[in-house]
Amino acid sequence: MSGVNTGSRSAADAAADVSADNTVAWAPHYSDLWQGIAARTPERRAVVTPLGEVTWGQLAREAGAVAAHLTRAGLVQGDAAATLLYNRAEFLTFLWACLSIGVAPVAINYRYRATEVRELLVDSNCRSFLFQATERDLALEAADGLDIDLIEVDDEAQGSPDARQAPKGAGEQPVPRAAAGHAPSGTPVPYADVIAAGGSMPATAPSGACMRLYTGGTTGSPKAVVWDLDTLLVVRRNSTWGLIGAEPPTTFEEAVDIACDPTRQQLVTLPMSPLLHGTAQSATMATLAIGGCVVLQGAPRMDVQRVYELIREHRVNRVIVAGDVLALPLVEAAEAGDGLPDVTSIISSGMRLSADTKRRLHAQGDMTIVDMFASSEGGPYALGVSRSADEVTTRMELTPDAVILDAEHRALDPVPGTVGLIAFRGILPTGYFGDPVKTASSFPVIRGRRHLVPGDWVRVEDDGRIELLGRGRAVVNTGGEKVFPAEVEQALLEHDAVSDAVVFGMPHPRYGEVVCAAVAVEDGADVTGGQLSAFVGQRLAGYKKPKHVFLRTSLDRSVTGKIPLERLRDEAAAELGPARA
Repeated sequence: MSGVNTGSRSAADAAADVSADNTVAWAPHYSDLWQGIAARTPERRAVVTPLGEVTWGQLAREAGAVAAHLTRAGLVQGDAAATLLYNRAEFLTFLWACLSIGVAPVAINYRYRATEVRELLVDSNCRSFLFQATERDLALEAADGLDIDLIEVDDEAQGSPDARQAPKGAGEQPVPRAAAGHAPSGTPVPYADVIAAGGSMPATAPSGACMRLYTGGTTGSPKAVVWDLDTLLVVRRNSTWGLIGAEPPTTFEEAVDIACDPTRQQLVTLPMSPLLHGTAQSATMATLAIGGCVVLQGAPRMDVQRVYELIREHRVNRVIVAGDVLALPLVEAAEAGDGLPDVTSIISSGMRLSADTKRRLHAQGDMTIVDMFASSEGGPYALGVSRSADEVTTRMELTPDAVILDAEHRALDPVPGTVGLIAFRGILPTGYFGDPVKTASSFPVIRGRRHLVPGDWVRVEDDGRIELLGRGRAVVNTGGEKVFPAEVEQALLEHDAVSDAVVFGMPHPRYGEVVCAAVAVEDGADVTGGQLSAFVGQRLAGYKKPKHVFLRTSLDRSVTGKIPLERLRDEAAAELGPARA
């Protein structure tokens, strides 16, 4: 069967992850399930990179060796271990190893500077740090003076099982001191030595462990969202089994049977987004949970042509993107090539996926596009699902555990015209690591039930679906009129010369704020800020037009799609000068 369910289930049905009271009969653990799959189908491919394939058996053996190393290094349940890696096989090996012994894995953005990496190492109380040789200087600077076990991955070994084997004859020699967890302080242990030392993971993962997903906003320091591993796969059960048309299993044996079913087409997923991105990581974990294969590019920057070649070469049937920033280059490569005939599903989250891009993707193959409104803290809050170009829309359908609240957190009926805050009341994380204040504000108890209120405003349209309006703190109040940035950004992106846009408010002595936009324009585009403002005015009310448009070649989004909004504001203020009229 295809890699995604294309039946008649609605988006709401597909997102019904748990029962109404959030109870479940069986709570699977990722590590246990992956071990069951590896034992049943050890020769099946699990990971593919440009340098080779890793089978399920090899992945399990390496994860066992890493788990044994972490244990020898003194890590215990509740500790944290970090990675500074591109999308490569060792990321998944290390993730599995951590989960198997109850250590919280922490993925650090490889575009961070040393001070930023150090901040996360300290914030997470990290006790082990896996990095690749390319980032050696940065990693050592970040970890300088910290009591952390360091592991270094050879760049040339990525994706090649043979390259990661111990040198010939190593099995007849004593275990290297480094591999035994006794490297001198500040000296990295070669990853190859860790694998050569061998070892195994526990047969059953410990209960009560957690996973930390660092979420980076446009302002402030990243915060770690803490998820209970005993329920995390339950939270994701329909994005795991539901999207392949399977009923979520109720026993361990049933889950392994589904994953190893020889009559079911293997799900082959390529995450274009970095694995440190919540959507890419969860989709990758879901792929492995159903016995699938993950295809990784293994490079620091996106080479869309190479990604397209990997999709065609390995018959990838699911692609993970983060809105137009990744989907648009992909569809352009497909249009210039042979389309996307093997791709049956594309999942997007974290950024806007435009209607035009969706239509162009549908023209490249018979696929289902799932546009998710979710976050590291929970969800999905809403889904936009299209199975053909005729079904494309930017509107989304609320999931069963999503509700709309007013500013005082009172429930609103989702009738057409309603504008309110979206909230989620399904299974939720325990909160933010080490930050009870932010936890209390983001996860308030409303009428006796814990909710997640991320701060996003939505409007209910005539068909009952919602339109995203943006974060409340980003709403521009100009002369008493409220302008939601997302609405203006969407209008700007309809212009052929615009490749990216962000809208924000700037202080004004008369109106309080005025609408401003930073816009990335296509190379060679002959367009002015005034023309773009007028273009918006043809589509939206006059007060929503940007008063100032700042043209850029790029908005410098981060690897996870975040825009450096504060920097853009500062640049805008500098360009405007003292007079902001």
